[in-house]
Amino acid sequence: MKDITITKEPVELYKILKFEGLADSGGEAKAMIDARMVMVNGMVETRKRNKIVSGDVIEVGGHQFKIIFTPQS
Repeated sequence: MKDITITKEPVELYKILKFEGLADSGGEAKAMIDARMVMVNGMVETRKRNKIVSGDVIEVGGHQFKIIFTPQS
C-alpha cells in the first residue's frame, strides 16, 4: 500500500486521482469513477466529488493508496 500525502482536507476524489497521476485528466478520473473502477474504504465509489480525508484508502486497478494528512508549515 502506497501513502498519498494531502496538505488540506477534505479533497475531492477525482482531484486525488488526477493529481497523483492515476488518471491523465480530471475528465478521465470522473470517467473511471463512473465506470465503477475506483473503491474507497473497500466500497465501490460512484461520487466524483466524494470528500476524501486522512485515513481513507483508495483502490484503483488493484493498487491501494492510504491518504495521510500533513498540514503545510
